[in-house]
Amino acid sequence: MNVLCFAVVGSASGKGELSYIWDVASLEAKIIIIFLMFFSVTAWSVMAYKAIQMRRAKKLNQFFTAEFKSQKAVLEMFDRRISADGCPLFAVYQAGSVELDARLKGAAGEARKKFVSLKAMEHVKRLMENTVAQESLKLEGGLIILAIAVSGGPFLGLLGTVWGVMNTFAGIANSASGTASLHDMAPGVAAALVTTVAGLLVAIPSMFGYNWLVHNLRVLTVELDNFAQEIVSKMETEYLADE
Repeated sequence: MNVLCFAVVGSASGKGELSYIWDVASLEAKIIIIFLMFFSVTAWSVMAYKAIQMRRAKKLNQFFTAEFKSQKAVLEMFDRRISADGCPLFAVYQAGSVELDARLKGAAGEARKKFVSLKAMEHVKRLMENTVAQESLKLEGGLIILAIAVSGGPFLGLLGTVWGVMNTFAGIANSASGTASLHDMAPGVAAALVTTVAGLLVAIPSMFGYNWLVHNLRVLTVELDNFAQEIVSKMETEYLADE
């Protein structure tokens, strides 16, 4: 049916198929197509930005992990004032180190104590867990747009198709003859079907991109959780007093 409609449209108009379909499309169909085009550009922009963000986070995590494993004491990098902006693992390490340093020095800011209490270590642990959640949310930001594109794109396209077919049959019913040939129906039906194609062109790339990004997000989140547990273990080994 699709191929037949496009063939009739192309031969009848002498113009490009898509150009002719756009000319005969209803106002509602044009609005939906324009909205889907804008949605497609937005979805592709989000996918590109998130892919770059996660790739950068992975590289920075690798560099930071190599540096962290080379240090002897858990606060050595903190004391050296090393900075790695944009690195999720560094954000977790920095949050825990700042809190542990404050607990060791006390409110007066005196020299570091040798040990901290279990209660103080629990505060450090909870702060790091909170930082892990915040970093995960940063990496997750924007994925909702892709989820909306995957679920909403086909429905918007279907809406345009149903609306266009309805208008086509309504026009035929209101015509003087009350009958219709394929030549009469093809332009309206073809124009209506284009909205479904547009919806699928938005949803299909967004689906693949969303699944790929969610997989990478889960990997990064697991790395953050494991790293936070590793830091806590080292902090407890070095600074937790035996009770």
